[in-house]
Amino acid sequence: MPVTIPLITLLTDFGDRDYFVASVKGVILNINPQAQIVDLSHHVTPHDVADAAYLLKSCYRYFPDGTIHVAVVDPGVGTSRRPLLVSSSRYYFVGPDNGLFTHIYQDETGVEVRHLENRQYRLDSEGATFDGRDLFAPAAAWLTKGQPLGSFGRLVPNYERLPISEPSWDKHAMVGEIVYIDRFGNLISNLTAYHIREVRGVTKRADPYIRIVGLTIDSLVRSYGEGSADTPQALINSNGYVEVFLKEGRAADRLNVARGARIDLS
Repeated sequence: MPVTIPLITLLTDFGDRDYFVASVKGVILNINPQAQIVDLSHHVTPHDVADAAYLLKSCYRYFPDGTIHVAVVDPGVGTSRRPLLVSSSRYYFVGPDNGLFTHIYQDETGVEVRHLENRQYRLDSEGATFDGRDLFAPAAAWLTKGQPLGSFGRLVPNYERLPISEPSWDKHAMVGEIVYIDRFGNLISNLTAYHIREVRGVTKRADPYIRIVGLTIDSLVRSYGEGSADTPQALINSNGYVEVFLKEGRAADRLNVARGARIDLS
């Protein structure tokens, strides 16, 4: 797959207070001044690889073919964890081997994973605390220059994956979990419209009961505007997942729910 345009996205937990993001961009532009850089987010919860994996999954496929996605949430920086270059039939991904690309391995086709080991594509540094600048940024930039994939390093057959929980039946309920909480405090589950239809087929009700931490929601609404400021409601969001929200409020705070909480359809 050729790189059709020199487009690089950045997803990190670096924030915007320090010099980290600016340094990464400077390295990329020094190698390829024509590169276009798009910030996905630099406000991933620090060290939270699962949050980063979810954010990447949610937006990477809306970019043009050939986009290079650089994702750096890397609590193991400087250790023996491998730096990776992942290619699929449509995209490239650069980042640490810590499970961050779990959803890419599951959802993309034609995936190849390489160990970034060619020192030609990295900056020399006295320390080992900033692979985002010294390794991942130059590798991505050199990729936009048409360097062959094989020159970056060898293929690796085994790589880290995060556990992915799939909804399942428990007696008369379809059980899922909250997999992400966005900045509005909305609770996003791994239950989908498909699971809603499956439960409807069993219960014969138009809408299943949705239960989470003692709250029962007896119907789905279509938009946030149809919700209530007093009680959390549920809808199918634009990514196709069951989401619990509080109109103009934070459902996560109202229900005191964290990622991993159980949510049922029955």
